[in-house]
Amino acid sequence: LPNRRFHGRYKTRYLPTNNHTQARHHHVSLFLFPKHVSKMSLNLMRKQAARPSVATKVGKTIGSKTETPVSTTPRSNLDYLRSLPGVSEPFPDVFDPAGFATKATIPEIRRWRESELTHGRVSMLASLGFIVGEQLEDFPAFLNWDGSVSGPAITHFDQIRDTRPLFWESLILAIGLAESYRVAVGWATPTGNGFNNLKDDYEPGNLGFDPLGLAPSDPEELKELQTKELNNGRLAMIAIAAFVVQEVVEQTEIFEHLALRFEKEAILELDDIERDLNLPITPLPENLKNL
Repeated sequence: LPNRRFHGRYKTRYLPTNNHTQARHHHVSLFLFPKHVSKMSLNLMRKQAARPSVATKVGKTIGSKTETPVSTTPRSNLDYLRSLPGVSEPFPDVFDPAGFATKATIPEIRRWRESELTHGRVSMLASLGFIVGEQLEDFPAFLNWDGSVSGPAITHFDQIRDTRPLFWESLILAIGLAESYRVAVGWATPTGNGFNNLKDDYEPGNLGFDPLGLAPSDPEELKELQTKELNNGRLAMIAIAAFVVQEVVEQTEIFEHLALRFEKEAILELDDIERDLNLPITPLPENLKNL
């Protein structure tokens, strides 16, 4: 029934219902019924008055049920993780054998992705630095014009500290500037309940640094390129860990270690041939026996 309606010369008035309540609807009615009003009319008016109000805004009530607002966010943290770059063969689904993602929140997953990208990029630079630094030790661009830095890459920093006093201060300043920029772009202001969180509108890893314009405009091509970056970063993290362990244990450079391995395998193969031909066995050099 509308807010005001006349039945003959008698008026019935209903106060409009409250659209913001779902379970209860309060109606205040003032009835003035003549004697000739039938029971059918009375029942009809009661049914009309008992109808719940209908909200027109999303998220309010429609009938007696609550309409869930249409959301563009994934339904769960695993769905959100699957929508990110980095899911590729040989693991077509999320690779999470320890189940960390199942217990994490979406903000935590976003922070982990930021950490993975950052460590992957640093590891790619470090892996390249190990190989290039060991091969170009005498190149002037590496601040080694006097040849004072040599040997495995894990010892280079210690040698530079002794010969280039301001190197470490300059390096720390450069790292501090880079990290300050990254924090300013992607990290939210720390609060009591929002400490250590990324900004809501920040895409993990996207610092806007693309001087060569390599990022494609097509979303699918961009996602594929981001997946390649993640996979190369993951491989680099494993590689740099192996580089460090190998140089700590054997105290040899990367390519030197590789050459010694090839030399040892070649001698062992030659020994097998000599043994089959009843020829004298070529002994292993002392520096290869412990490899």
